[in-house]
Amino acid sequence: MKIVVAIDSFKGCLTSAEAASSAAEGIRKVFPDADVLTVKVSDGGEGFLDAVHTAIGGELVAVPVSDPLGRTVVARYLLKERLAIIEIAQASGLTLLSETERNPLIATSYGTGQLVANAVGRGAEEVIIGLGGSATSDAGVGILQALIDAFSRQHDDNQTIPCQWDGMDALANVRFTIATDVSNPLCGQWGAAHVFAPQKGATPQMVTLLDERAKTFAEISARHFGYDCSNAAGAGAAGGLGYAFMQYLHAACRPGIEMLLDTIHFTQLVKDADLVITGEGAADRQTLMGKLPMGILGHAEGIPVCLIAGRINDKERLLQAGFARVECINPPGISTEEAMKKATAQENISQTVSRMVREILSTSASTASK
Repeated sequence: MKIVVAIDSFKGCLTSAEAASSAAEGIRKVFPDADVLTVKVSDGGEGFLDAVHTAIGGELVAVPVSDPLGRTVVARYLLKERLAIIEIAQASGLTLLSETERNPLIATSYGTGQLVANAVGRGAEEVIIGLGGSATSDAGVGILQALIDAFSRQHDDNQTIPCQWDGMDALANVRFTIATDVSNPLCGQWGAAHVFAPQKGATPQMVTLLDERAKTFAEISARHFGYDCSNAAGAGAAGGLGYAFMQYLHAACRPGIEMLLDTIHFTQLVKDADLVITGEGAADRQTLMGKLPMGILGHAEGIPVCLIAGRINDKERLLQAGFARVECINPPGISTEEAMKKATAQENISQTVSRMVREILSTSASTASK
């Protein structure tokens, strides 16, 4: 019996590896002899860097950069020959801030731009950016400013960013790809501010201001360059960082989970599996918009895929999408504070998975014997 476990991080609680380990423990309580394969995964957000590093190796480079509030932190990126892998959560992540510090009106992505500059300065000719888990909603203005500060011959604080961008020869031959789990545009009802900024601390008034600010920046940029990427799928990713990379760096956009699963040859890993278990912190209609569990489901090729999460909404829609089971790991009435404790989450994952695999595989065995 072979079971593959590929679970996204439970943000602020468990890493992908920790969640998978807890699930594996739950499986072995029921089927001690099962062949359990755990796989580090990420759809571009937290954990993307470690997942890719595990898959392809390379050097983890540590760099002092600015966090979302301008404080110095040490962030890492992966360098393998001429390829750099950058996870924006390292420098611009929401987990770098306390709840009281969250304010997307002032949070900047400048530190991520410093990582890009360092990688290019060390010879990277291809840069893959994992977008997810950001504390920012600045449409990538911070990233662009950091690159201008590092490379532009046109640096002038009295000019707009599009004007300062002219003459960025250092980036002309660098290929950029953004890896993201969302397809939102930059602005509007489904844009970066309206959909994602509230979880970063934005009030309704802030959301309106952030959306207007992004729209204005996009209009100025479009007039300068003669093209507009603000409505492209993924432009709204990570508070609009997707837009900045596509508009200014001509980045290609790919689903983060697709990039990772291709890299680790996931389809081959699950080829002879009896069951696949995936999961994430919260599963709902956004899961259906290309997030990690959907990528796992698409690569399982007919193998039953079970989905676990700390919070579940739209369960029927998730089941209709093709998941064999959709289970919340938390018992009714548990407080958010208790559910977010690492030990509690690990135990709840283990118990949920034990119950789930017992029911599914026992039923399958009974059916096969008839």
